Amino acid sequence: MNGRIVIAGTGAVSSAGWGVPTLIAALERGEAPPVSILERQGVHTPVRRVPENAAGVPKSARLRRTSPVSKFAAAAAIEAIGPERLAKIAAGEWRVGVIYTLLNGCVNYSNRFFGEVLTDPSVASPILFPETVFNAPASHLAAMLGSTSPNDSLLGDGAEFFTGLEVAAEWIARGDVDGCVVVGAEELDWLCAEALRFHSSDYIPSEGAGALYLEAGEGAVKLLHVPDPVPFSAEADRAKAAHFLREEIAPEDESATLLVGSLCGVGRADRAERMAWENWSGPRLSPRMITGEALGASAAFQCIAAVEAIRAGRVDQAIAFALGGNEQAAGARFGK
Repeated sequence: MNGRIVIAGTGAVSSAGWGVPTLIAALERGEAPPVSILERQGVHTPVRRVPENAAGVPKSARLRRTSPVSKFAAAAAIEAIGPERLAKIAAGEWRVGVIYTLLNGCVNYSNRFFGEVLTDPSVASPILFPETVFNAPASHLAAMLGSTSPNDSLLGDGAEFFTGLEVAAEWIARGDVDGCVVVGAEELDWLCAEALRFHSSDYIPSEGAGALYLEAGEGAVKLLHVPDPVPFSAEADRAKAAHFLREEIAPEDESATLLVGSLCGVGRADRAERMAWENWSGPRLSPRMITGEALGASAAFQCIAAVEAIRAGRVDQAIAFALGGNEQAAGARFGK
């Protein structure tokens, strides 16, 4: 990156609350938000929901009938971009790109729409259908911002957010945009929550959105390195992929570098990451232990924790590393 790309803003909506300060406070306390129960036909699934907060949702007609994930994504992105840049974007003085990364997407409205289709196709609401597509949150966000710059939705596993950072850096370096907001967001639904717990009853499904705003220039926190992800394959299973990614991303001096990993408290899922980083000598942090497993949003929370630790002066560098569920190991290194 040659120190050209800086993280100029962060935004978050998590089970800890609305805004980055609530997320960071929960991570610093080490206190997990309360668990609630998602109930369906006698199945009781413990989850960590985003607390209701009407004041936290941006005021826009675009969000009147949207799925919760679109509201989460919009709130996190607007916080990350900040009021000054929002004004410049609205005035047509600043080109902002939008990259949205996800795994599940608008599952609430998909459930409602296809439920209506199965019950009686003749009365299935066409108003719901546009909210079922994967790129709905990115479309709403771009329309709210008044952005006509590049806009992409990247579908992948829980490590896809780092691909979003890589694409954003490329857009900025090419001059396609003046800045770019990368958002990872998910919402809770009985289907994805129950499916996650089929893998392990130790998972606590969660939801929310995290965003980083990137631009070229000088700033307190730089995006130092985003290596290509290491895909899982016969030659590189989860453990080997994690090890290869560590070799690519780790700095020479680990003692002053914070490792923000993707450990979630599920032994089978965490094993490969623990093996790859077992001799790490620097400080560590595992946000998913606090927020729950928010899938595509979890890696965004990790990056926010890494950036804010540097901004607060606690470390000189920080690594965010995620071992995805079925595709890849990925990460990024940030620094002063």
